[in-house]
Amino acid sequence: MVRLVDRDLENLRQLALRMGSLAEAILAKALRALADGDTALAKEVQEDDVAIDRLDVQIDEAVLDVLATKAPVAADLRFVLATLSMAADLERVGDLARNIAKSAARMAAADRVSLPPKLEMLAAESQRLLRKALDCYADRDAAGARRVLEQDDLIDANERRVIRDAVREITAHPESSSLEVDLILVAKNLERVADHATNIAEEVILIAEALNLKHSEKLQASRSPDT
Repeated sequence: MVRLVDRDLENLRQLALRMGSLAEAILAKALRALADGDTALAKEVQEDDVAIDRLDVQIDEAVLDVLATKAPVAADLRFVLATLSMAADLERVGDLARNIAKSAARMAAADRVSLPPKLEMLAAESQRLLRKALDCYADRDAAGARRVLEQDDLIDANERRVIRDAVREITAHPESSSLEVDLILVAKNLERVADHATNIAEEVILIAEALNLKHSEKLQASRSPDT
């Protein structure tokens, strides 16, 4: 017989996966608006973000209900709290997609040139990392989550390359500075998407292994005898 709390946890899981799918979709739409110079699509992103916010509220309510009426412990409690944290990350992905859409609208209005290949690569990598993190959550795949964490440095390096190239263009062609500034903003937003993907991966490891990796590097450094 399935315990009531199991049904509640599965409902919470499904809400989180639905929110993840929406976050992926809104990010893809923002990037499509950017690549195609589509102002109408960019405007849709602003409206789509409301659906993510709605699911965020539903997850908050579901978590409160489980905590108040089912008193989950151990692994179940970790799952509930990790899912709540993940929802916050996905809500931020929606906000970041909206930021990208704003840049897309400005660049389209200014008759922008095609996107730099390095930025296109960064966009694809950030999307892939978010998808992988969500897959790991669905499967409680701690090994896969660790592979997500390993990709963060690559994303950071590619973001720096895009910014470096944009700054070089601003120096050489000041008249294109507004375009290059938007390219920098898009790169920074994509890097933040990847950061939220790694946060989700950390939550997966917490769920699967009861191991909290949040701020682990900073905390280890603070304990080092060399500091």
